[in-house]
Amino acid sequence: MSILGSSQLFCNMWRYELLSRTSLETQKLDLMAEVSDLKIKLVGMEKEQSEYEEKQTKAEGLLQELRHLKIKVEELENERNQYEWKLKATKAEIAQLQEQLALKDAEIERLQSQLSRTSSHSEVAERDQEVQRLKIGMESLLAANEEKNVDGTVVSDDLSPLSSGMDSGPQSPLSPENRKSPKGIKKIWGKIRRTQSGNFPADDLGLAEFRRGGLRATAGPRLSRSKETKGQKSDYNAPFAQWSTERVCNWLEDFGLGQYVIFARQWVTSGHMLLTATPQDMEKEMGIKHPLHRKKLVLAIKSINAKQDEKSAQLDHIWVTRWLDDIGLPQYKDQFHEARVDGRMLQYLTVNDLLFLKVTSQLHHLSIKCAIHVLHINGFNPHCLRRRPVEESNGSPSEVVQWSNHRVMEWLRSVDLAEYAPNLRGSGVHGALILLEPRFNGDTLAMLLNIPPQKTLLRRHLTTNFNVLIGPEAQQEKREITESTAYTPLTTTAKVRPRKLGFSHFGNLRKKKFDESTDYICPMDTNPGATNGSQKNYSGYKGLSPVTDRELDQVGQTD
Repeated sequence: MSILGSSQLFCNMWRYELLSRTSLETQKLDLMAEVSDLKIKLVGMEKEQSEYEEKQTKAEGLLQELRHLKIKVEELENERNQYEWKLKATKAEIAQLQEQLALKDAEIERLQSQLSRTSSHSEVAERDQEVQRLKIGMESLLAANEEKNVDGTVVSDDLSPLSSGMDSGPQSPLSPENRKSPKGIKKIWGKIRRTQSGNFPADDLGLAEFRRGGLRATAGPRLSRSKETKGQKSDYNAPFAQWSTERVCNWLEDFGLGQYVIFARQWVTSGHMLLTATPQDMEKEMGIKHPLHRKKLVLAIKSINAKQDEKSAQLDHIWVTRWLDDIGLPQYKDQFHEARVDGRMLQYLTVNDLLFLKVTSQLHHLSIKCAIHVLHINGFNPHCLRRRPVEESNGSPSEVVQWSNHRVMEWLRSVDLAEYAPNLRGSGVHGALILLEPRFNGDTLAMLLNIPPQKTLLRRHLTTNFNVLIGPEAQQEKREITESTAYTPLTTTAKVRPRKLGFSHFGNLRKKKFDESTDYICPMDTNPGATNGSQKNYSGYKGLSPVTDRELDQVGQTD
């Protein structure tokens, strides 16, 4: 019974094992079918992905091609504008050449007429010389005839053939028949005089001395030139609105905008047209596309219309390039010279103007701002900055504020820091920036001089001399700014960027032209002694007030 039971148990186990394997095989087949389905789906998805990537690649290629086409269209548009500009310039140049040709033709006609007059004058002179020779010959003939008349009378009385009874033969040359009478010679002389009656006086000179005072001179041309000079004098005294085209063009040449004379000669008919021109007219008709050139011309025209005699207008763009040397920013001379920035433009210089001139450093903005402030205080005196030390100078703040960049370097040499002085070239450091910028302190100067932070004794030496230089009043004001919670030190990496405008400002932006911006880098109506709403007493600065970077903070900065 035990053997039969065990065999039955074994059969049951085998049957269960067989069923289990069958089930596993069935599951395996199902799994393999699912894997096949998944593989098929994966292949399908990979195919779709490859198709999608192919389509994306084609789309990117089309976008790239579209960008290239857009760039080509822009280049063609620029070329078309350049061709139109060149065509306009060529037409203007042709018109100018035609005008010059007409002037040359008129000059040739004038020279030809003058040459003909000269030739006629030379003929008259030759005729006068001939008449003079005839006069001299006839005078000598008359004198000889008179003498012969007296001698011949004596000889005829003594040697008359009738008295001697001899044949006289051929008549003697001294006979009365062969002698011409004075009246006959005078008659010939009178005929000669009548032929030249237009060139001799009307009174009967007889055989008197011949004088050339009656000849006509070149009075006509002299009278015409005197009238022209009188007209020029009246044109010189005329107001700008009545200036002629030529005088307006000459004014543009002297003003530093001579490159636009060709178009001005074609468009400007008088000074009044230029006075009433808008910036858009200047750009369209005169080709003034440079915004600062337009601003320069607009400011000059506004000054003429307002009849203002601004002292800043006496400083031309050449002086401004030298001024940039004085304030330690010679790296911007080319941009300022190309823009023809003069003293009047410095007075009305804006933040956007400086950004257009590629002046992006906040420290350099402050340097230019403080320097313009000193010009304002000194009435735009071209010699207000001190370039050399004065022996009797005691270095008071009112004098330090007028120090140039070179003078600051001289001071560094005097305090035994000569080896670091050359580092101030191109830094924009001058006396006004040192005194009038509250955040400019000894640490700022040490940073600009590249004095390493580990040289604590050298930095302490610099700070001590710096505080002595600026005086206790400015030192106290700088200390208060440094200890305030809103203090941020000056750095060489801080940049000025244009103000970000919201949607509400776009309407005003469209109305305001670039040339009429009033966001001045140094406002002309600043309240003396005011800084961030607090009043500071700078009596030792002779009326000079500190200027801060409040306006620059409003336009923003990035490190």
